[in-house]
Amino acid sequence: MLDASRPIWEGYLSHPFVRGIADGSLAVEKFRFYLLQDYLYLFDYAKVFAQGVVKSQEPEVMRTFASYVASILNGELEIHRGYMRRMGITEERAETEKPTLSNLSYTAYMRAVAAEEGPAEIMAAVLSCALSYEYIAKWIVRNYPDAEQHGFYGEWVRGYASKSYAEENQRLTALMEQLAAGYPEKRQARLTDIFVACSRYEAMFWDMAWNGEM
Repeated sequence: MLDASRPIWEGYLSHPFVRGIADGSLAVEKFRFYLLQDYLYLFDYAKVFAQGVVKSQEPEVMRTFASYVASILNGELEIHRGYMRRMGITEERAETEKPTLSNLSYTAYMRAVAAEEGPAEIMAAVLSCALSYEYIAKWIVRNYPDAEQHGFYGEWVRGYASKSYAEENQRLTALMEQLAAGYPEKRQARLTDIFVACSRYEAMFWDMAWNGEM
Protein backbone atom coordinates (compact mmCIF):
# COMPACT_ATOMS: atom_id res chain seq x y z
CA MET A 1 0.00 0.00 0.00
CA LEU A 2 2.77 2.42 0.95
CA ASP A 3 4.86 1.54 -2.10
CA ALA A 4 1.90 2.06 -4.43
CA SER A 5 1.20 5.51 -3.02
CA ARG A 6 4.83 6.69 -2.78
CA PRO A 7 4.77 9.02 -5.83
CA ILE A 8 1.64 10.72 -4.48
CA TRP A 9 3.16 11.17 -1.02
CA GLU A 10 6.34 12.62 -2.52
CA GLY A 11 4.12 15.23 -4.13
CA TYR A 12 2.87 16.36 -0.70
CA LEU A 13 6.39 17.45 0.22
CA SER A 14 6.68 19.87 -2.68
CA HIS A 15 3.16 21.25 -2.30
CA PRO A 16 3.15 25.03 -1.69
CA PHE A 17 0.74 24.68 1.24
CA VAL A 18 3.00 22.18 3.01
CA ARG A 19 6.10 24.22 2.18
CA GLY A 20 4.33 27.30 3.56
CA ILE A 21 3.77 25.57 6.90
CA ALA A 22 7.37 24.33 6.86
CA ASP A 23 9.00 27.73 6.34
CA GLY A 24 6.31 29.76 8.09
CA SER A 25 5.36 31.73 4.97
CA LEU A 26 1.83 30.36 4.55
CA ALA A 27 -0.79 33.11 4.65
CA VAL A 28 -2.89 32.76 7.80
CA GLU A 29 -6.09 33.11 5.76
CA LYS A 30 -5.16 30.02 3.73
CA PHE A 31 -4.52 28.10 6.94
CA ARG A 32 -7.82 29.33 8.36
CA PHE A 33 -9.67 28.00 5.32
CA TYR A 34 -7.85 24.66 5.58
CA LEU A 35 -8.46 24.42 9.31
CA LEU A 36 -12.22 24.85 9.00
CA GLN A 37 -12.44 22.29 6.19
CA ASP A 38 -10.29 19.82 8.12
CA TYR A 39 -12.43 20.39 11.22
CA LEU A 40 -15.51 19.31 9.24
CA TYR A 41 -13.60 16.42 7.66
CA LEU A 42 -12.64 14.96 11.03
CA PHE A 43 -16.25 14.45 12.09
CA ASP A 44 -16.82 12.24 9.05
CA TYR A 45 -13.45 10.60 9.62
CA ALA A 46 -14.63 9.64 13.11
CA LYS A 47 -17.80 8.17 11.61
CA VAL A 48 -15.69 5.89 9.41
CA PHE A 49 -13.91 4.57 12.50
CA ALA A 50 -17.31 4.13 14.14
CA GLN A 51 -18.33 1.84 11.29
CA GLY A 52 -15.32 -0.27 12.19
CA VAL A 53 -16.95 -0.88 15.58
CA VAL A 54 -20.16 -1.99 13.85
CA LYS A 55 -18.41 -4.26 11.34
CA SER A 56 -15.94 -5.94 13.72
CA GLN A 57 -16.57 -9.26 15.42
CA GLU A 58 -13.68 -9.37 17.89
CA PRO A 59 -14.16 -7.29 21.06
CA GLU A 60 -10.53 -6.11 21.06
CA VAL A 61 -10.82 -4.83 17.49
CA MET A 62 -14.09 -3.12 18.39
CA ARG A 63 -12.40 -1.43 21.34
CA THR A 64 -9.54 -0.24 19.13
CA PHE A 65 -11.88 1.32 16.59
CA ALA A 66 -13.93 2.89 19.38
CA SER A 67 -10.83 4.35 21.02
CA TYR A 68 -9.98 6.20 17.80
CA VAL A 69 -13.44 7.70 17.57
CA ALA A 70 -12.83 9.20 21.01
CA SER A 71 -9.25 10.16 20.13
CA ILE A 72 -10.33 12.09 17.05
CA LEU A 73 -13.23 13.87 18.73
CA ASN A 74 -11.36 14.68 21.94
CA GLY A 75 -7.72 14.70 20.85
CA GLU A 76 -6.95 15.64 17.26
CA LEU A 77 -9.78 18.14 17.17
CA GLU A 78 -8.13 19.92 20.11
CA ILE A 79 -5.34 21.09 17.80
CA HIS A 80 -8.01 22.63 15.61
CA ARG A 81 -9.89 24.12 18.53
CA GLY A 82 -6.68 25.68 19.84
CA TYR A 83 -6.09 27.42 16.53
CA MET A 84 -9.73 28.41 16.30
CA ARG A 85 -9.53 30.10 19.69
CA ARG A 86 -6.43 31.99 18.56
CA MET A 87 -8.25 33.16 15.44
CA GLY A 88 -11.48 34.00 17.25
CA ILE A 89 -13.54 31.23 15.61
CA THR A 90 -16.16 29.59 17.82
CA GLU A 91 -17.13 25.93 17.39
CA GLU A 92 -20.65 27.10 16.59
CA ARG A 93 -19.25 29.24 13.76
CA ALA A 94 -17.03 26.42 12.49
CA GLU A 95 -19.94 24.00 12.36
CA THR A 96 -21.88 26.33 10.03
CA GLU A 97 -19.05 26.20 7.45
CA LYS A 98 -19.96 24.42 4.21
CA PRO A 99 -17.67 21.59 3.12
CA THR A 100 -16.12 22.02 -0.31
CA LEU A 101 -16.85 19.59 -3.13
CA SER A 102 -13.40 18.02 -2.70
CA ASN A 103 -14.05 17.56 1.00
CA LEU A 104 -17.50 16.07 0.35
CA SER A 105 -16.11 13.75 -2.31
CA TYR A 106 -13.32 12.48 -0.05
CA THR A 107 -15.52 11.81 2.96
CA ALA A 108 -18.28 10.29 0.81
CA TYR A 109 -15.74 7.83 -0.63
CA MET A 110 -14.49 6.79 2.81
CA ARG A 111 -18.00 6.45 4.19
CA ALA A 112 -19.06 4.35 1.19
CA VAL A 113 -16.13 1.99 1.80
CA ALA A 114 -17.07 1.82 5.48
CA ALA A 115 -20.74 1.12 4.70
CA GLU A 116 -20.16 -1.49 2.00
CA GLU A 117 -16.97 -3.31 3.00
CA GLY A 118 -15.22 -4.84 6.00
CA PRO A 119 -12.92 -3.75 8.83
CA ALA A 120 -9.68 -4.18 6.83
CA GLU A 121 -11.06 -2.03 4.01
CA ILE A 122 -12.10 0.58 6.57
CA MET A 123 -8.54 0.63 7.89
CA ALA A 124 -7.19 1.06 4.36
CA ALA A 125 -9.47 4.09 3.95
CA VAL A 126 -8.41 5.84 7.16
CA LEU A 127 -4.69 5.04 7.18
CA SER A 128 -3.62 7.36 4.39
CA CYS A 129 -4.68 10.46 6.32
CA ALA A 130 -3.19 9.31 9.61
CA LEU A 131 0.15 8.14 8.26
CA SER A 132 0.69 10.87 5.68
CA TYR A 133 0.36 13.63 8.28
CA GLU A 134 3.12 12.00 10.32
CA TYR A 135 5.18 11.59 7.14
CA ILE A 136 4.77 15.28 6.27
CA ALA A 137 5.42 16.60 9.78
CA LYS A 138 8.55 14.50 10.26
CA TRP A 139 9.87 15.62 6.89
CA ILE A 140 9.29 19.23 7.95
CA VAL A 141 11.18 18.69 11.21
CA ARG A 142 14.12 17.09 9.38
CA ASN A 143 14.37 19.76 6.72
CA TYR A 144 13.21 22.88 8.57
CA PRO A 145 14.73 22.64 12.08
CA ASP A 146 13.04 25.83 13.30
CA ALA A 147 9.56 24.80 12.17
CA GLU A 148 8.56 23.28 15.53
CA GLN A 149 9.27 26.60 17.24
CA HIS A 150 7.33 28.78 14.80
CA GLY A 151 4.99 31.05 16.72
CA PHE A 152 1.92 30.04 14.72
CA TYR A 153 2.54 26.83 12.76
CA GLY A 154 4.80 25.19 15.32
CA GLU A 155 1.87 23.69 17.21
CA TRP A 156 0.65 21.93 14.05
CA VAL A 157 4.12 20.56 13.29
CA ARG A 158 4.75 19.42 16.86
CA GLY A 159 1.39 17.67 17.08
CA TYR A 160 1.83 15.52 14.00
CA ALA A 161 5.57 14.93 14.49
CA SER A 162 5.15 13.91 18.13
CA LYS A 163 6.09 10.57 19.61
CA SER A 164 2.54 10.05 20.88
CA TYR A 165 1.07 10.57 17.40
CA ALA A 166 3.59 8.10 15.93
CA GLU A 167 2.71 5.54 18.60
CA GLU A 168 -0.98 5.81 17.73
CA ASN A 169 -0.11 5.29 14.06
CA GLN A 170 1.88 2.19 14.99
CA ARG A 171 -1.25 0.80 16.64
CA LEU A 172 -3.26 1.54 13.49
CA THR A 173 -0.64 -0.09 11.27
CA ALA A 174 -0.57 -3.19 13.47
CA LEU A 175 -4.36 -3.41 13.27
CA MET A 176 -4.19 -3.10 9.47
CA GLU A 177 -1.73 -6.00 9.30
CA GLN A 178 -3.85 -8.06 11.70
CA LEU A 179 -7.09 -7.54 9.80
CA ALA A 180 -5.51 -8.25 6.40
CA ALA A 181 -3.61 -11.37 7.52
CA GLY A 182 -4.34 -14.22 5.16
CA TYR A 183 -6.07 -12.05 2.57
CA PRO A 184 -5.84 -13.50 -0.95
CA GLU A 185 -4.11 -11.44 -3.63
CA LYS A 186 -7.35 -10.03 -5.04
CA ARG A 187 -8.46 -8.66 -1.67
CA GLN A 188 -4.98 -7.28 -0.99
CA ALA A 189 -5.20 -5.46 -4.30
CA ARG A 190 -8.50 -3.95 -3.22
CA LEU A 191 -6.92 -2.65 0.01
CA THR A 192 -4.16 -1.03 -2.06
CA ASP A 193 -6.71 0.56 -4.39
CA ILE A 194 -8.54 2.10 -1.44
CA PHE A 195 -5.34 3.38 0.15
CA VAL A 196 -4.11 4.92 -3.11
CA ALA A 197 -7.49 6.53 -3.77
CA CYS A 198 -7.45 8.13 -0.32
CA SER A 199 -3.86 9.26 -0.88
CA ARG A 200 -5.03 10.98 -4.07
CA TYR A 201 -7.85 12.59 -2.11
CA GLU A 202 -5.28 13.87 0.38
CA ALA A 203 -3.43 15.54 -2.49
CA MET A 204 -6.70 17.09 -3.62
CA PHE A 205 -7.30 18.34 -0.08
CA TRP A 206 -3.96 20.21 -0.11
CA ASP A 207 -4.85 21.66 -3.51
CA MET A 208 -8.24 22.72 -2.18
CA ALA A 209 -6.65 24.40 0.82
CA TRP A 210 -4.08 26.25 -1.29
CA ASN A 211 -6.57 27.40 -3.92
CA GLY A 212 -9.39 28.26 -1.52
CA GLU A 213 -11.74 26.04 -3.49
CA MET A 214 -15.41 26.36 -2.62
